[in-house]
Amino acid sequence: MMPALNQQNLRGEMRLDEPLSRHTTWRVGGPARCFYRPADRQDLLRFLGRLDPDEPLFWLGLGSNLLVRDGGFNGTVIAIQGCLGVSDWRGDNRLYAEAGVSCAKIARTAARAGLCGVEFLAGIPGTLGGALAMNAGAFGGETWERVIRVETVDRYGAVHSRVPGDFDIGYRHLAGPAGEWFLSADLALESGDAAAAQLQIKRLLERRAETQPTRWPSCGSVFRNPPGDHAARLIEAAGLKGRRMGGAQVSEKHANFIINAGNATAADIEALIEAVQREVEEHSGVVLVMEVRRIGDRS
Repeated sequence: MMPALNQQNLRGEMRLDEPLSRHTTWRVGGPARCFYRPADRQDLLRFLGRLDPDEPLFWLGLGSNLLVRDGGFNGTVIAIQGCLGVSDWRGDNRLYAEAGVSCAKIARTAARAGLCGVEFLAGIPGTLGGALAMNAGAFGGETWERVIRVETVDRYGAVHSRVPGDFDIGYRHLAGPAGEWFLSADLALESGDAAAAQLQIKRLLERRAETQPTRWPSCGSVFRNPPGDHAARLIEAAGLKGRRMGGAQVSEKHANFIINAGNATAADIEALIEAVQREVEEHSGVVLVMEVRRIGDRS
């Protein structure tokens, strides 16, 4: 049962025991004890200010790069998509975007304005908040290469202004002040040609469709690329393309994708991830590191 919460003047949508399979791109996952979709930024801050400080908390964007176990999440999930959705120009080729804006929308908005540097975001199936949290990248670009400033919020609803120097930034890695989540970012872009930028996005999306299993439920790439190599090559070399456990399968199109090939459970996916790690290490000596975030309890 959720701890008592004063809901007066809260304007968002609250659901109890909400199946997270409805909100993850793998289409798996047990229920969240409490699921809250704030009406807007101010409603979010008010909600956080009233939440029990000991309540387990998870922030959810588009649900990619995430494996929710079948036992669900015994805490509160805050869904920011549709809540933190503001983006606007700040002059000097700066784009302000809140954490719930999709990466694809940021890429398209910039391209239409004739601004360049974030075309790669079109290939990331998530929100800006998630991209910031893991320094997401695609096609040679990385999120934090473009960040000037971010806003974060702590679990008490206090807002903080941060700069890149406040974080330890690496390949698919970010560490920063504990107990803070992203609200927004200012991104530095470059003047360019709108038609050329839009064409580049079109080409990147075509390449993505050609090389990735976009028609199947997945989380995106499962493993980080090891230095000087590619996870997909190592998985394929170990003979694991097409390997299946229950309803989970290593994609035959791109070996660094695990797809829900039909009625997969989170346990199926997790078991297949661990089998891939184990067999790749046995075959090549390389330990594959997951990009995927795992939360929740095993059933």
